[in-house]
Amino acid sequence: MAGFRVQTLSARSAEALFDAALDIHAHTASQSRSRERVVSGPASGRLGLGDRVTWQARHFGLWWTMTAAVTEVEEPTRFVDEQVFGPFARFRHEHRFETVDGGTLMTDTIEFAAPFGLLGRMVAVLVLRPYLRRLILQRGEFLARG
Repeated sequence: MAGFRVQTLSARSAEALFDAALDIHAHTASQSRSRERVVSGPASGRLGLGDRVTWQARHFGLWWTMTAAVTEVEEPTRFVDEQVFGPFARFRHEHRFETVDGGTLMTDTIEFAAPFGLLGRMVAVLVLRPYLRRLILQRGEFLARG
């Protein structure tokens, strides 16, 4: 299993950042470079506990499809989304929002595993972790700006 953590400081309130992180439009806008879009599930508005969305995006020159579900919600401080179906053997994303002086500290913790045994573990560490980290950094910066 591979993973990483990204922290982003924002002047926005924890409530506003929490809502933005669950907003479909904000998600697709933050991932516009990969042309991410909804192919099944709620196509607009704010996701909630139990919601499932199937996303399609272009990464490494290929189209990928992943269905994710919101599996835990503690409003407005924390939520978790996890892959239900998709290219990973496992994918879990925990979002935390902590009020600090001057705004909110958003912490994204990603845990994932690639399929294909030893080869998958090598690809996860050498290729996927840096690539996913960059995506989460970009998303965090987008959400922080509002």
